[in-house]
Amino acid sequence: MFWSKVFIPTLKETPKEAESLSHQLLLRAGFVRMLMAGVYTYLPLGLRVLEKIQGIIRQEMNASGASQLLLPALHPLELWQKTGRDKDIGEVMFKFVDRRGRDVVLGPTHEEIITDLVRTQISSYRQLPLVLYQIQTKFRDEIRPRFGLIRACEFIMKDAYSFDQDKEGLDKNYQLMYEAYKRIFKRCGLTVLIMEADSGIMGGKESHEFMAPAAQGEDLVLLCKKCSQAKAFDADSLLCSKCNFQMDKINTIEVGHIFKLGIKYSQALGANFSNASGELKPIIMGCYGIGVSRLVSAIIEQNNDAQGIIWPKEVAPYQILVLPLDVTNSQIMQEAIALHDQLASLGFQVLLDDRDERAGVKFKDADLLGIPIQVVIGRNSLVEQTLEIKVRLTQEKIIKPRQEAIEQIGRFITI
Repeated sequence: MFWSKVFIPTLKETPKEAESLSHQLLLRAGFVRMLMAGVYTYLPLGLRVLEKIQGIIRQEMNASGASQLLLPALHPLELWQKTGRDKDIGEVMFKFVDRRGRDVVLGPTHEEIITDLVRTQISSYRQLPLVLYQIQTKFRDEIRPRFGLIRACEFIMKDAYSFDQDKEGLDKNYQLMYEAYKRIFKRCGLTVLIMEADSGIMGGKESHEFMAPAAQGEDLVLLCKKCSQAKAFDADSLLCSKCNFQMDKINTIEVGHIFKLGIKYSQALGANFSNASGELKPIIMGCYGIGVSRLVSAIIEQNNDAQGIIWPKEVAPYQILVLPLDVTNSQIMQEAIALHDQLASLGFQVLLDDRDERAGVKFKDADLLGIPIQVVIGRNSLVEQTLEIKVRLTQEKIIKPRQEAIEQIGRFITI
């Protein structure tokens, strides 16, 4: 793909409205643009990253035995009234009355909706266990949208729900999701802290949060350097309960939360099943959420330097950026296009910077975008039949004969 065809509006200056580092870099590198506070357009590069993250999530959810579906974004208010959460979440709900006079909300989350679906489709223990998930846009009327994609009014989440006939089944599915989450965040290039958490308005007796350390994260967590235990910040319990060591206060971003919901929603909405003895019992539920769009920002918060973003390989918008230094030189461009086509034919995702810009501008933009491998083609490349490879993460530069360079690129990307 050629840079001129993709639409990558990079910025030299940091926008004044950008509060966090990830927000600044997303705007400067041309990944997103703000429509209004808390509402963003994903430009082509931002969308590619989002799709990479969604792909990882789908792979790990499917491997854990979950099936994907898509629930409506429009909800009848009456469902929320049955669980009482219309009052709990009322202030952040977008509500309106449609032309038929129905009270409708834009979904801030989907526990009531999935429970209502299962209520009408599941009747026997033979249909359990079941795990369903979706990747959906959510809407919350945040009083103060902040930090770009981290605290937005319109955002994308993955939410999964497990349905079991007993506590043992819930425990098994909960552990499957717990392990899947660890794999997802590792593949996204994130370091996360896992800690027991308060279930809050979600309900249930047990939950765990997955927190990504970030200098400008909005959540405070206490971390023990000795045993690595993490817990929610409490100004009165600064010593570790496991080893009595002093705990450090760190900023984090919540990227995932899993809950053992029990029968809170199934009981309120009448989602029951007949057990082996013919008794009618409420389905036992679990809920497992990941902030998909929030992950984009969390990854940047942990993967950057003074020059810009450093994308982990699995979520980078492209794997390779080809940089011809003089696009007015037909030989340089012929070599750049030939290399682009060869790498693409080998299955790599390649972006070619075909802009007529000074080399310095191209190098700065390349580092800002954070694509893992840069391949520089200049006059020396033609004379010496070599390619210069730059590894974005380490800033290492390698000059090798053309075919050896291609083999080196392949090894780096597939490791």
